[in-house]
Amino acid sequence: MKKPITNRVFIQPLASLTPEEQESQQERALEAFNQNRLELATERRKACQKGEPALHRLVKVARHDTGQSLIIRRFLLGLYNGYQHKFSLTELRNLDKQLFYDCLAVLILDARVTAQEIHLYVEQGDYLFAEWADSVRGRV
Repeated sequence: MKKPITNRVFIQPLASLTPEEQESQQERALEAFNQNRLELATERRKACQKGEPALHRLVKVARHDTGQSLIIRRFLLGLYNGYQHKFSLTELRNLDKQLFYDCLAVLILDARVTAQEIHLYVEQGDYLFAEWADSVRGRV
């Protein structure tokens, strides 16, 4: 029998196992499933704890009219609708250290939690993101 890969369980065809082996295999699979659920819940909780405050800090900066605020607007618009608002990750190099880390925290929030679209975490996000989309057109 193959060894499990990290936290995955190798499943042997049930027909080739005794009833006791089948039960044992099912128990191991259930344990692995529950462990994965716990890890995901922990990851999501941490992503929210770091990502939501980071998003609000970025929104505060994005409301200004500076080079960094324009980069942040484009980054957030890219998360909001990446098809319409392309964003080059190399632009993140132009941000201050804390803004850079806030962008990473928001990216993790958006990618790993996916509880809602990024603009819905922000009060009047629909209006604000539409306004930003208008402001960045032609300024790429």
